[in-house]
Amino acid sequence: MHGEWPQPGVIRERLRAAVRGIALHAAVQLVLVWPVLLAAAAGSESPTEAVRGTVSRVLSILEDPALKDPAKLKPRRRMLEDVIATRFDYAEMSRRALAAYWKPLTTAERTEFVELFKRFLSDRYAEKIEDYSGEQVEYRSERIEGTYAEVRTELHSDKTTIPMDYRLLLKEGRWHAYDIIVDGVSLVKNYRSQFQKIIRESSYQELVNKLRGRTLTEARKTKP
Repeated sequence: MHGEWPQPGVIRERLRAAVRGIALHAAVQLVLVWPVLLAAAAGSESPTEAVRGTVSRVLSILEDPALKDPAKLKPRRRMLEDVIATRFDYAEMSRRALAAYWKPLTTAERTEFVELFKRFLSDRYAEKIEDYSGEQVEYRSERIEGTYAEVRTELHSDKTTIPMDYRLLLKEGRWHAYDIIVDGVSLVKNYRSQFQKIIRESSYQELVNKLRGRTLTEARKTKP
């Protein structure tokens, strides 16, 4: 003789308990598997390895005796810009630097701005690192939060030590830099302040014109 069927309320409660158990199990599995999935998405390349690899390629160009000839200045500059471009997320940098002024732009305007900002940053960054004279880079630590990461480094010379932190975003399986903090000063925040000042005092088009001329201030119109 079969036992009596449970009441409908009991059945519903048992179903709810079963669903909660399945959901909890899935959540636990996701927490356990997520770091593995993230590492796989990044191609097993850590943020520090990403920064170290790019910096090493830059330094190898700067230290190459065959490229120190003044006649090689332009080819060397192009090589540096190409290496930097593979790791910098210029679209993300542009969006963060323009802040509220980014949203009203059309797709064509955004594309134009990203390209202009890319060329401007490549010029500025290349100018800085071309003065490299044997400084050593120390990789201090890294911190990862989901698809964001920060790699802390220090640039050591005979006279000084400069903290330099790279902030990165995981995109399409690769870590890309979207900001650099040099001695406590954010590159993105620095340019955001300049951009907002130019737009407020003049117009967005004036900012574009200045970037086309590779200058943001009067002092930079004459290249030293």
